[in-house]
Amino acid sequence: MKHLKFTTIMGIALLLQSCTSQLLAPTVRENYPRKKYDWESTSPQADTVKLVRIGHATTLIEVGEKTILTDPWFSEKKGYYHGEPIAFTQDNLPALSMVLVSHHHYDHFDIETFKTYPNKDLPFIVPVGMGEKVKAAGFVNVNELEPWQFVTIDEVRVTACPAEHKVKEITFMIEAGNRVVYFGGDTKLIPELNEIKIRFPKIDLALLSVNGLQIRPLFNKQVVMNATEAAALCAIIKPEVAVPIHYNFSGGQFKDRFVLKYDGNARQFADSVAVKAPQTRTFILKTGDILTIH
Repeated sequence: MKHLKFTTIMGIALLLQSCTSQLLAPTVRENYPRKKYDWESTSPQADTVKLVRIGHATTLIEVGEKTILTDPWFSEKKGYYHGEPIAFTQDNLPALSMVLVSHHHYDHFDIETFKTYPNKDLPFIVPVGMGEKVKAAGFVNVNELEPWQFVTIDEVRVTACPAEHKVKEITFMIEAGNRVVYFGGDTKLIPELNEIKIRFPKIDLALLSVNGLQIRPLFNKQVVMNATEAAALCAIIKPEVAVPIHYNFSGGQFKDRFVLKYDGNARQFADSVAVKAPQTRTFILKTGDILTIH
């Protein structure tokens, strides 16, 4: 009888292991076909903003004739999938002027992959406490900021703005000439962001996360703003143009079923902005699409 009970328990355990292995299988391919987009096909112009969405919260922003990379994430691992092809790899990026990192989570700070970037003098702007991680990867020009502190690099002024996430995070306001771009990382919608409209009354472009990420085991605790909240932020800060980011991420079948929950996508954001902030134009960009604001 004891042997029968042991055999039954072992059988159930093996069945559960088999089911879990299937659930852990990635919902997207580990290696997408990579496309090289001709970012440098047009000459940079001082009064033009150019944007390409690489994937997730990774973007290239050209402003003031400088090229800025945000939240670099180029690789994938179990539980972290882009959910879409990415437009660049770390090996075919254009020459960069600086890198902005909102926080240290792997899908926003893929430093193990990015450390192969050859220019070790490339300026990084990160939250206070992250500098040593950047330096450990060989980069020597690191600027740590708290909210409302700023640094000016080659006539581009970058101001850290408030944020709230699972870990310490900042968002960024980028000013070059008369152009202003807001990069929202993956913050939640918090009252501290209301001060943006006072400090920066004119914003040309806002990049806002919209997937409303929630953590199921923490009673569906929300850690990223959703599409409706991002639209509400547009009504507050009134950008001329808004582009949604951070909405195709997948944790894989197991994490998406038992750990993570999503509440927002790009289309919901655009529809909500049309109601809440009709003064703002929205553009939903496929990875690799280039948006130019003249």
